[in-house]
Amino acid sequence: MAQELRLLTWGGYAPEEVVSQFEDETGIKVQVTLSNNEDMISKLRATGGAGFDLVQPSQDRITSAQQEFRIYKPMDLSKIDSALFIDSMLAATRRNTSVGEDVYAVPHVWGTTGLIVHDSVAGEVKDFADLCKPELAGKVSYRLRRPILIGMAFSMGEDPFAAYDDEQAYASIMAKVEEKLIACKPNVKAYWSGGDELINLVASGEVVAAKGWDAGGWKLQAENPQIRFVAPTSGALGWIDTFALPRRGSNDEAAYQWINFVMQPEVAAKITQSAGNFTAAKGAEEFVDEKLKASFESSFNQQALDNIKWYPPVPAGLENLEGRILDRINAAK
Repeated sequence: MAQELRLLTWGGYAPEEVVSQFEDETGIKVQVTLSNNEDMISKLRATGGAGFDLVQPSQDRITSAQQEFRIYKPMDLSKIDSALFIDSMLAATRRNTSVGEDVYAVPHVWGTTGLIVHDSVAGEVKDFADLCKPELAGKVSYRLRRPILIGMAFSMGEDPFAAYDDEQAYASIMAKVEEKLIACKPNVKAYWSGGDELINLVASGEVVAAKGWDAGGWKLQAENPQIRFVAPTSGALGWIDTFALPRRGSNDEAAYQWINFVMQPEVAAKITQSAGNFTAAKGAEEFVDEKLKASFESSFNQQALDNIKWYPPVPAGLENLEGRILDRINAAK
């Protein structure tokens, strides 16, 4: 009987071209099921970690789910070709997905939140706090969710991630951020709620500076070279979707083969073209579409890459605290 790899992943991360190439080279059939973070945890909880051989949760959603539900098994890092990975991303994921001595994931697709800026204001807007400069009144947009709280805190010289384990210290930082964002309200044309809404606001010229995702900024830049994604000077906020092994998966060997296959630079570039985001594969940017490569290089030099603030696991209770702050900002006149 032919071997099978049951993969639970996000849209765009296992394009047909890549799946076919893997199947041809290995003889292993790939069964792809599309999902998201909440659904992945729900499916694995329901089966005690069975039903799939490889899953792709975000790195900040792994340790709490593992400690509470025991749905993953540790990675055998000796079976991963670590030379294929960008070192800083491999280290960040190792740090953020460890429970005791065990590491539960390696990085795959990543992206950041930063600034989408029109050239006309590029000199003034280099960090999240610059969105609140008085000369930008009525021409700014951001999503009123936790990333703007985190990003604004970093740009104000705070380190919110370092305060994650001290709720009082975290509340103190967030009180300053709340005050800043209430004072910033005259600058906000609209709080965007979805990527298409943000793209329309910037493309129309109504908004000249926004907090947004790198892929959205690059999409806008492809249409209008005067718009670009900028990594904030205090650091872009980074997310990483990972590879993790379900506790009762039945084909670990095929899972490791898939990981090492898709992290080859030329294969990883195909996933970038499909997903719109880059991977943690070293050198893959050399093989992507020239426009996307140029956009990436204009947003991230090595210093900006090394300065990315990767989201660590969120401690219990913090999101409730942030939710109350966001509600107050939204309600403020």
